[in-house]
Amino acid sequence: MTTAPPIKSPWIVGRKFPPLGLAYVAAALEKAGFPVEILDNYLLKQQIDYVKREIERLGPEIVGITCGSLTYQRCIETAKAVKEVLPSCKVVVGGPHPSYMPDSMLQHPEIDYVVLGEGERAMVDLATHITKHEDEQAIATISGVACRHEGKIVKTAPRFISDLDQIPFPARHLLPMHLYDRAIEFLSVKPVDTMNVTRGCPYNCAFCETNKLWGRTCRAFSPHRVVEEIDHLVENYGSKGIYFVYDNFTIQKKRTIEICRLIKEHKLDIEWVCDTRVDLISRELLEEMKDAGCRTIWFGVESGSSRILEKLNKGVTLEQTVHAFKLCKEEGVQTASSFMLGIPGETARDMEATFNFAKKLDPDWCQFNIFIAYPSSVLYEEILEKGLYDRVEDFVVYPKTEDFDYDSLLKIQRRFHRSFNRSPKRILRKIRRDGFLGALRTSLRLLSSTS
Repeated sequence: MTTAPPIKSPWIVGRKFPPLGLAYVAAALEKAGFPVEILDNYLLKQQIDYVKREIERLGPEIVGITCGSLTYQRCIETAKAVKEVLPSCKVVVGGPHPSYMPDSMLQHPEIDYVVLGEGERAMVDLATHITKHEDEQAIATISGVACRHEGKIVKTAPRFISDLDQIPFPARHLLPMHLYDRAIEFLSVKPVDTMNVTRGCPYNCAFCETNKLWGRTCRAFSPHRVVEEIDHLVENYGSKGIYFVYDNFTIQKKRTIEICRLIKEHKLDIEWVCDTRVDLISRELLEEMKDAGCRTIWFGVESGSSRILEKLNKGVTLEQTVHAFKLCKEEGVQTASSFMLGIPGETARDMEATFNFAKKLDPDWCQFNIFIAYPSSVLYEEILEKGLYDRVEDFVVYPKTEDFDYDSLLKIQRRFHRSFNRSPKRILRKIRRDGFLGALRTSLRLLSSTS
């Protein structure tokens, strides 16, 4: 039995999408012969008494909980509920926050083990040791696990899976797929499902911490495996669209082109959207992608200020961004973009430059996000060291400087969204693209996401 938070992505926050990472771990456990059930309580939003009843009904030997820094308290609450009902049950936590700050989890006696980094192999090894009732000394040697042993916290380095094709398809059959949001603004079809095709990131963006979870080497499912999963989704879940979530979809050009050609060879009639960087596309690549059903690309532009981009260590220039958006327009591929507000050292002038740059790029969708610092990122350490924060909630830091605090950033964010999305040109474009009701729904979603 497991619980998990939703995917964290600029446009996905607040939506109800299947927890892919959790479903991968569940599939790996099933492949190893373990019976598994998933309770996605971030979706169901049941009270803790409901969780207790489920624990009592199932009587699990192990409960795994996925935890992010924003869901830290809910994770601890769930772990305590498990132990209250079934003290002999072993509680394992994994996900971003436990991987970055395992000690903060193991300070709670209700948590027995922490999985660090990639979860499939470590969780199977850990479950095998637990169910065979092996001693703590043996468990303390498993790669990618932290635990208490002989009065100390013992941690072993994660061992990443080099051949991702060894991992089975996510266990979507354990999830209430009918309850998730299977539509997205970027595509004209539904149902739309999410897929992940890469892990690891070689870049060093100052605001990001994911390479500490997945490693710095970009690993990928093979093109044939990717197309097999698309076919599986079409045949078993009626998928008509795919959102390839997480960054760097096009980081390996030849692999991306092969995926596109295999989609066409298999005659898969789907639309899709992906996330990537502005320096990882070309005209040739866009032609192949569009021909294979790509309708939209999501770019993390981040800032319209060269100075702030340099601070973010993004590794791209404004000129590269302009060129990428120009190529997409010329090739008929829609663009979605996200920008950040409230970077330490950012001024009101920098934020206005970001807004003006967004207008210059003229993406089909645009999101302005308030920067919030998460553990293990470079900016997180800088903010804490210099005291540049408005408040800290558990381990999540809300930045503040002489130029802004969180409340003032909220006002700027609302103004930018209103000004950008309510211009007559953009309203007409939305009506032509989505119809009147579709344009209204998009506007309402933007308003709710910034309220």
